[in-house]
Formats: sequence, structure tokens, C-alpha cells
Amino acid sequence: MSRTAKPYEIVERALELSTADGCVVIADESSSANLRWAGNALTTNGVTRGRTLTVIATVDGTEGTASGVVSRSAVTSDDLEPLVRAAEAAARGAGPAEDAQPLVTGVPASPDFTDAPAETSSSVFTDFAPALGEAFARARAGGRELYGFANHEMTSTYLGTSTGLRLRHDQPNGTLEINAKSPDRSRSAWAGHSTRDFKDVDPAAVDAELAKRLGWAERRIDLPAGRYETLLPPTAVADLLIYQLWSSAARDAAEGRTVFSRPGGGTRVGETLSELPLTLRSDPNEPGLESAPFVVAHSSGDDSSVFDNGLPLAPTDWVREGRLERLVATRHSAGLTGLPVAPAIGNLILDGGGERSLEEMVASTGRGLLLTCLWYIREVDPATLLLTGLTRDGVYLVENGEVVGEVNNFRFNESPVDLLSRAAEAGRTEKTLPREWGDWFTRAAMPALRIPDFNMSSVSQGV
Repeated sequence: MSRTAKPYEIVERALELSTADGCVVIADESSSANLRWAGNALTTNGVTRGRTLTVIATVDGTEGTASGVVSRSAVTSDDLEPLVRAAEAAARGAGPAEDAQPLVTGVPASPDFTDAPAETSSSVFTDFAPALGEAFARARAGGRELYGFANHEMTSTYLGTSTGLRLRHDQPNGTLEINAKSPDRSRSAWAGHSTRDFKDVDPAAVDAELAKRLGWAERRIDLPAGRYETLLPPTAVADLLIYQLWSSAARDAAEGRTVFSRPGGGTRVGETLSELPLTLRSDPNEPGLESAPFVVAHSSGDDSSVFDNGLPLAPTDWVREGRLERLVATRHSAGLTGLPVAPAIGNLILDGGGERSLEEMVASTGRGLLLTCLWYIREVDPATLLLTGLTRDGVYLVENGEVVGEVNNFRFNESPVDLLSRAAEAGRTEKTLPREWGDWFTRAAMPALRIPDFNMSSVSQGV
């Protein structure tokens, strides 16, 4: 099949070629456009396109149903039948799949299933690029240097199954990351944004915020490790709670392996995690953060199952008004745990009920730290979800409602679950880009959180 073949045609042909008892075919057609810059000057730009085909074969046996999954990129007509046969051979050579379920049925077809894939191009930067050039000029005049990149991707996913599903979703995904540095590289500040189309990103406003932070860093204050009242900005909150979501598989909790396991057996669903009225939720139709409205699973794992492909997704509260409401559950793990089916969804929102901006929260701080972002987050203890990581690109000391200077960076040791229980205030929820997980998870909206005793476990020498 040629590169010009439409994705839906590839899906249909792969299903026709299948001789397995069941088959799921996922075609991902993607395109991306990017800009990169350094020292207040554009360095590179480009556009790429790609195609990946995933075939999932299921084979019934006396002991159960087995599955085999094979994915390949740049599939041609000569590759298609060998790909289908490889998936079938993998299924026949495997033992029964633990997560086996009947393939999903009864989901209405997407009306645009046979349409050509959506594509991005350099035109997505038509308004953004000139504004970025103006920001370069202002930065140059202000004695600072801007480094960073802007990337926009469009992925059209076509999902077909032997049970008759024909589903399609177009996912735009844009990210902007900018570092501002002093000429001697001793001061650095970072800002990031998530966007669907770059129409809601203002380079001038980003540069102004970075200039303010570099100004704060002109005064340097050394502080020791310890527990400090700390304002976590939305990007840092997103990084911590995304990891919490990734660690909330229902089966793992029921088997006693996670922070959501109840001592003595079972899960902590129903327990209060925060005295604040915090609601952590996902919704495929959340305005500005829209994601696939059905399950797209290229492989099976603790929190996903290839047998659930095409299962409709609905708004889901993971934590509601401070109470643990749901854990991520496939149809299989829901059956094992007795919990409701709750597949993972491609966005995450924390509603805290607060109305104050981060700037207003700073203004009401007697003495504390203001972070820019977190970096190099790693798990220390799954039983408590204790995480460690570093602060980066600016930690600032607040005294009497004003930022008085930049302090050294720290290594931290904290559990996001514990942070929710100790949070003293949540600000206004806003779209944000997680710094650490931005390559994998970009659709998030979070408030700033005030933590009265954030654990800065040691001093870090990084910038």
C-alpha cells in the first residue's frame, strides 16, 4: 500500500487480511512543525510527517484468549500482510492474556472516519513567529538572551476492529518552552506553555515575565536545607499530580503495592486525601484540553488493556472534594478489584475552588519560597509515593509579600499525596505545561498550591 493511501484504507485492508479470531488496527498519522532559537536568534525550523500502524490480533484457545501486538512505522503495501501475520503469530505463540475481554462493540462510527488526516504546517506559527522576533529585540535591548523551542503536532488516529468499530480522533498538541539567561549565564529563568494552535501564546508577555524573574535573581541569598512555606506554581503541581495519576492503577492498589493500598487489604477509595475542596479530574471534552473520547491502547499494562480499544470515555473525578473517588481501572482490573471501570484519559485538571492568582498568593506570604519548576523527578518509595527531584531555573525568597531575591536550588523529597493533605491554599486553576513530563503529557490545568512545610532535603548546586 502506497504512502498516498488513506489511513482508513490501511485499517480496512489490515482487517480484511486478518485470519485471527479478533483484530484491532490503529493507524496514527502524524505531522509536526517546529521552531528553535538560541541567543535571541532563530536557529532551525522544520516540518516532519510520519505514519505508524499497530495491529493487535486475538486468538481464542481452550485455556483463554491470547493477544499479539506488532507496531511498525512507514508501512507500505509490501509490509502490510507480513505485519498482520506477525501479530497473529505473536498471539498464537503467547499464553492466554490475563486481561482478555471481549472486544468492544456498539460504538457509533466517527462520521469523519474516511476523511483525510488533519495536518499541521509552518503556517501554525504565522502570528507567533513575528511576535517572537519582537521579543528577541526587546530581550537584546534588555541585556538578556532567549533560548527555546516551539513545537506543534497533529496526530490523526484511526481505530478499526473486527467487531465493527470505526473511530477517528484528531489531536493537536503544541508546546512552547523559553529560557532567559543573563549574558554571564549566572541567572536563568524558564517559562512554558501548552497550546492547541499557538493563537493563545503571547511571546511579549512571556518575555516580560522572564525579565522580571531575572531581575529578582540579581540579589542572591543562600539558604540551608529545611522545611519552608512554599508556593508551588501550576507547572510544578502538574508534574507531581501527573505522577500520582500514573501511580493510581486499581489493581496495584488492591494488591497492596501503592500509596492507594489500604493497610490490611483493599484500596483507599473513599478516604479523604485533603481538607481543601480539591477535585482532580479528567474530561475528554474539557475546553482547550480536549483529548481522545475513546480508549486508544497500543499495548497492555497495569493501567491499560488492548482489549478496551474503542471503549467510550466519560468525565471522571479521581479525587472529588478532597475524597479519593476513582483509581485507574480497565475492564479486567475493575472485575478483579470490584471498582468501577475508569480508563485513563489524556488530560488532568485540579480544581481547588480558589480565585487568587499566583501573584496574589505571593502578596499574602509573610516569608516563604516561590518555585519556578521541578526537574528530574524520580520515585523513592511506591508505598508512600515519595518522590525526589530538583528545583530549577529560579527559587525566590518572598518576605512580607514581595520577592526579595533568588536563593540556591534544592533537592526535595515529597509525596504528592501528602502534599494534598497538607496544602493550606489552592489558587486559581489555569492551563499549564508540566516541565518534567511535557514530552509525554501536556494537557493539564492546575492551581498554585501553598504548602506550609515543603521538604527541601538538601542544597543543589544546579542553576
